[in-house]
Amino acid sequence: MDVDPIPLAQALIRCASVTPADAGAQDVLAAALERLGFAITRRRFGEVDNLFAKIGDGRPHLLFAGHTDVVPVGDAGAWSVDPFAAEVRDGMLMGRGAADMKAAIAAMVAGVETHLSVHGTPKGAISFLITGDEEGPAIDGTVKMLTELAAQGERFDHCLVGEPTAVSRVADTLKNGRRGSLNAVITVEGVQGHVAYPADSKNPVGALLDLLAALRARRLDDGAPGFQPSNLEVTTIDVGNAAHNVIPARASAKLNIRFNTAHDGQDLKRWIEHEAARVAGAHGVTIETKIAVTGRAFYTEPERFIALVAGAAAAVTGYPAQLSTSGGTSDARYIKDYCPCAEIGLSNATAHKVDERAPVEEVRTLARIYARVLAEYFA
Repeated sequence: MDVDPIPLAQALIRCASVTPADAGAQDVLAAALERLGFAITRRRFGEVDNLFAKIGDGRPHLLFAGHTDVVPVGDAGAWSVDPFAAEVRDGMLMGRGAADMKAAIAAMVAGVETHLSVHGTPKGAISFLITGDEEGPAIDGTVKMLTELAAQGERFDHCLVGEPTAVSRVADTLKNGRRGSLNAVITVEGVQGHVAYPADSKNPVGALLDLLAALRARRLDDGAPGFQPSNLEVTTIDVGNAAHNVIPARASAKLNIRFNTAHDGQDLKRWIEHEAARVAGAHGVTIETKIAVTGRAFYTEPERFIALVAGAAAAVTGYPAQLSTSGGTSDARYIKDYCPCAEIGLSNATAHKVDERAPVEEVRTLARIYARVLAEYFA
């Protein structure tokens, strides 16, 4: 008999675990997993709570991964419900984290419970790695947990991440890779002066616009196997000059590049630095760049594990799960260094939005998918 994930999903949503606060969410999860026979390991790094749970031993070892932290609710008055009440309205589970990704964690637990009730403890191991800072800096969570677990001899064969990957209905999309991400802050220092005497000044705005134009003019690539072309987006330009007749002393901009496996991120960093130096020399200004590669692109070949997950999803839903590498980043960008990853979950249409929600029946469907994956994985 299928286990219903909704009660656990509601209990998790009722914990206001806005990054980095845990607010009891991992206590709720630990209790649910302990009841199933999992051994629980809790670790706190900085302000972040993390949980590792394991049942069984040996190989194969399937890891479920996710996060209990959520983004802020924003304007609570704009919500039609209490963001942390976990109400069910018109077949929708409402609340912050319903889509991203507490309901998916509950579906994982329900799927595991269903599997254990039918098949018993696996000939191998099932584990959970749940962090509390995926929505934040992602420094004190998955990365540090993986390092510690590896030092203790834990080895994973495959990982299933429950991020909201679907476009229109549960499990219609399976992520078998992710684009990398680069953030850059560019600051141009010029010389302030009167607009009527430009020769006595050095306008940082023109230099910044020329640099941004050069960066935006380059076609980064034509795509890579499994990936769309990389893209650069300028996200803000800031001068802070309220006067019409003053050339400002400083201008800055921020940009982001989502890149595919044609780049490792460092090549893009060097390119931006080279262009900045060229423009600085041409304009006689100083340009400072602060660049961080926050995730590297990776691709999981559609081999046996990807085929198994996609097949299990299709068997439950009746429609195919399309392979994709689009969208943002996830902690799979760290886990992929330890084992192949697949990501499949609920719709991301309301993630991070007001009135975030997930269809109750789709959460239950996701639990059945996870149970089917386990049955086939350990068959």
